Amino acid sequence: MACGAHHMRLHLLHEKHTEDGAAMAGVLLFHHAQGQTPGFLAFADELREAGHTVHTPDLFDGRTFSSVEEGVAHAEDLGFGEIVERGTQAADELPQELVYAGFSLGVLPAQSLAQTRTGACGALLFHACVPTSEFGSPWPDGVPVQIHAMDADPIFTEEGDLDAARALVESAEQAEFFLYPGDQHLFADASLPSYDKDAAALLNKRVLGFLSAR
Repeated sequence: MACGAHHMRLHLLHEKHTEDGAAMAGVLLFHHAQGQTPGFLAFADELREAGHTVHTPDLFDGRTFSSVEEGVAHAEDLGFGEIVERGTQAADELPQELVYAGFSLGVLPAQSLAQTRTGACGALLFHACVPTSEFGSPWPDGVPVQIHAMDADPIFTEEGDLDAARALVESAEQAEFFLYPGDQHLFADASLPSYDKDAAALLNKRVLGFLSAR
């Protein structure tokens, strides 16, 4: 059961349906270090076009950056704890039965909420993963997760994310870890030079399959 047996009834009360009766997911999607770029927003719109309800809070108060490095510097000025807290505040205004998703920096609040907020229906971690110990608890039972990254992305493979992803897959009951050929970081954002059309299309297909099962 996607949301876990202990809150299945609540999930059934809140689930939405398309005209053909298929259950749709509620998604809380957090942007990457460059902010709410057109490509990030287009990704959210693709999920909405498939019938899902997608919430995209702006953790940067409208600011965007031309490079990952500039965005990370801004996040460091704010404090990564503040980034997680802003994500938590956004979630507080929404139902508990959500799939938490994040692009790179956005994985911090997404993974934190998936691990610590009651009622999580799943998690989608794009381009990043952190050790579950960062949030003070193991991965919760009954919460499925997908992790997506490129196999030669130096940010993912050399800064601890790869090891964290492998450990998460080992510990979670329902986990999928997809590595795509290439060395780009934000390969699913169509507005950035790092975009990889083929990899992004496969990622989107897998994500939509994941959400349709929630």
